[in-house]
Amino acid sequence: MWGLGFRWLLLLLLAFAAAVELEARFVVEKNSLMVTSPTALRGRHDSAIGNFGIPQYGGSMAGAVVYPKGNSDACEAFNSGRKEHLFRTKPGALPSFLLIDRGNCLFAKKVWNAQYAGASAVLVVDDKDEPLITMDLLQEDDEAAKYIQNISIPSALIDKKFGEQLKKAVKDGEMVNVNLDWREAVPHPDNRVEYELWTNSNDECGPKCDMLMHFLKEFKGAAQLLEKGGYSQFTPHYITWYCPQAFVVSKQCKSQCINHGRYCAPDPEQDFSTGYDGKDVVVENLRQLCVFNVANEIKKPWIWWDYVTDFHIRCPMKEKKYNKKCAETVIKSLGLEVKKIDKCMGDPNDDSDHPLLKMEQDSQIGKGSRGDVTILPTLVVNNRQYRGKLGRKAVLKAICAGFEETTEPNVCLSDDMETNECLSDNGGCWQDKAANVTACRVCMNRLMIFTGHHSLMFLNILWFS
Repeated sequence: MWGLGFRWLLLLLLAFAAAVELEARFVVEKNSLMVTSPTALRGRHDSAIGNFGIPQYGGSMAGAVVYPKGNSDACEAFNSGRKEHLFRTKPGALPSFLLIDRGNCLFAKKVWNAQYAGASAVLVVDDKDEPLITMDLLQEDDEAAKYIQNISIPSALIDKKFGEQLKKAVKDGEMVNVNLDWREAVPHPDNRVEYELWTNSNDECGPKCDMLMHFLKEFKGAAQLLEKGGYSQFTPHYITWYCPQAFVVSKQCKSQCINHGRYCAPDPEQDFSTGYDGKDVVVENLRQLCVFNVANEIKKPWIWWDYVTDFHIRCPMKEKKYNKKCAETVIKSLGLEVKKIDKCMGDPNDDSDHPLLKMEQDSQIGKGSRGDVTILPTLVVNNRQYRGKLGRKAVLKAICAGFEETTEPNVCLSDDMETNECLSDNGGCWQDKAANVTACRVCMNRLMIFTGHHSLMFLNILWFS
């Protein structure tokens, strides 16, 4: 059944690709790499930012290039049987930028092995003459998730010819120093940053879904501070596909799509015989869009962050609560009108275009400097796609790099921020009478839960903030 689900997802992707074939354009986001020595190689080159780790948006990083004598593709651990980290920077020396070959294993595994061995950054040399590509995780498994979640150094892909030149210089005993520069990776035209997140309400799609949901909870406080202060304009987006006309009446299309095949999502479990259907995901995605629109009408667009984080915790698929009834409980707790959101959503059985979802499909196609949105999730800052780990500090650094110099808000100038969500909205509390549970968002990332009249638990977890 998994194979059938995968083929159906592929069919949807091909349908969307065919629809935008004439306009489709994936943009590889790049940063500058400057060779400062040796003199013969001095000059500026492009490198493609990896879609994991933490690029230093708004800054630069100097280092000395190291090419390993063995394990040049970094597919094996460097420190096997050794106590020391081979490439850890020694006092007074430049950080080590490990130069490694493409091929034989996942990009993420290479970078993880390099990081674990002490490298400060990674340059991957392409193994074919081609335009630069974006390094990303294409397969989902527990091992790959470990690499992605724990990579904290920047990485970039460089072209084959340039990489061979660097390798030869290192082998010849030259001191090869380079400077990675991300200062122009994000445009910074004015004192307000426009950014958008292409997301998904599905919480059963594996490691990337887990990381996305963690990011939403972790970044919510910063996002709301920026929005309330007028420093940013945030917009959520949701990817959908359409069903090819020849398959509109098929069982698969009916279970994965709404509006007669116009808006579809893959089956959450990749199994049509069990659990939720793709159309359930599309409906909830639409609901979240409508929550944003209704909240925006009352000048409180930041409520979207409250809704998506509350919904994820209170209405998970695993507990069979991913439904309209649970969603409406969250909507009411946030002071929004359910009727307005229902009106915005319309009837999913209508044989017509939905204005919001049609706009979302059109927005997936790249405009200006921004390429097509093909990776989910995707963050876009000032119309430029962010590459790297979806982590609170990493994303905040990228957003702050989007402000015109000297116009950054204080949140960008401090090392960290704390928000107190107990000062409004009933102390950040909600109640589930059916389950006899009351929970409150409180400071210091602590969740206090009262169950019935007897037990009191404190869970030190990241919750809502």
